Amino acid sequence: MTDIPWSEQFQIAGTDWAEKEAAASLLEDSKSAVMAQRQAALGDIPVNRAEQMVKASPDWIEYVEQTVYARKAANLAKVNMETARMRFQEYMNTEANARTEARLVS
Repeated sequence: MTDIPWSEQFQIAGTDWAEKEAAASLLEDSKSAVMAQRQAALGDIPVNRAEQMVKASPDWIEYVEQTVYARKAANLAKVNMETARMRFQEYMNTEANARTEARLVS
């Protein structure tokens, strides 16, 4: 990735993070709506019983797992974005040190 300008590296990493963050947030924010839809699909039964049945279902467990994996992907994408930022800062520090050394030598 070193041939790609710093700004583009950060833009690529930032876009990836934004997309994954949106996907994770959508799953997290939709959780109560999905629960309500699944409870309603069970018919006219007490809410606590419907919730228990939904939470015990393989579909719900899969939904929760997808939510967790989406959050993990978003977090890893953010780490990649921050790593790109840190690499740029390290590069800038190295350049600044080289300029200072050049001034001291001359």
